[in-house]
Amino acid sequence: MAVDFSRAADALNKAAQLGGSTGMEARDTPAPGQFAEMVQKVAENAIEAGEKSEQMTAAAVQDKADLTEVVTAISNAEVTLQTVVAVRDRIISAYQQILRMPI
Repeated sequence: MAVDFSRAADALNKAAQLGGSTGMEARDTPAPGQFAEMVQKVAENAIEAGEKSEQMTAAAVQDKADLTEVVTAISNAEVTLQTVVAVRDRIISAYQQILRMPI
């Protein structure tokens, strides 16, 4: 299926005009600290997922938890950690690109 980009751009501009804007313009700048707060929340969620998997593993050793719950908790912690690492890598890459920009 071929994509006609000129039609897509026309549709985008028409939708923007109907919405009251003039097209592709800069969005409102976020309030200071929003990014830092988001990163902090993600880090806290990752820590909580890791702690829960540790608690479930300890409970399984004591025969107090179902094996399915343990595997689910560990998988959740693993996915969370992979997500945090991927976001970290993207942030570092973006920072390096900014440093390479000519002044």
